[in-house]
Amino acid sequence: MKLLEGKVAIVTGAARGIGKAIAIEFAKAGADVAFTDLAIDDNAKATEAEIAAFGVKCKGYASNAANFEDTHNVVAEIHKDFGRIDVLVNNAGITRDGLMMRMSEQQWDMVLTVNLKSAFNFIHAVTPIMARQKSGSIINMSSVVGVSGNAGQCNYSASKAGMIGLAKSIAKEMGPRGIRANAIAPGFIITDMTNALSDEVKEGWYKMIPLRRGGTPEDVAKVALFLASDMSSYVSGQVIHCCGAMNC
Repeated sequence: MKLLEGKVAIVTGAARGIGKAIAIEFAKAGADVAFTDLAIDDNAKATEAEIAAFGVKCKGYASNAANFEDTHNVVAEIHKDFGRIDVLVNNAGITRDGLMMRMSEQQWDMVLTVNLKSAFNFIHAVTPIMARQKSGSIINMSSVVGVSGNAGQCNYSASKAGMIGLAKSIAKEMGPRGIRANAIAPGFIITDMTNALSDEVKEGWYKMIPLRRGGTPEDVAKVALFLASDMSSYVSGQVIHCCGAMNC
């Protein structure tokens, strides 16, 4: 039996990058996957087909994760379509970097809303379903900068620190109902966003990483698989760093 066979997972912001890698890893492990993105465009439809090719049910949903009502509506639709919800991965996120003295209120509000409020919205919507099932795994995508901070990323670091506090609080609050909550703190992960950096900048990052390489979305996805599966049935309220020892 596959690790996630019979389970249904929601992955937010999964049309590309780390979210897509997680959705694919879950599908390989036998999970049916519902994923969300702002729009189900050609790229998202291709992701949907790629995931479904593993023999599981998959459907993409257009949703603004930062909108409370929209999130509750899409979770209700997913529950109706799939019958249950076992795993939630709060992956949707953006960056709007800048030094504090130059950061606009809009830059601050946008990052905190998309990165942190979206996780609140989805957790608020799925926990009643998971509570009735008396089981569930919630995974918040944080970052090493949510633990250590980073100059020029006050808004992003604050949002990712919030994801850790949120996971730890939900673990305590919902544990008696069989619901686990954890956070993953990726380090320097090679994505479209980091590929836009110059080779010189990337080499500088690699020198700070004891493993001397950037991580891949698949590296993060394997950690998510562990937390989603029954292999981690007694793991809750934890932050797992996936950073090549950069932040140990």
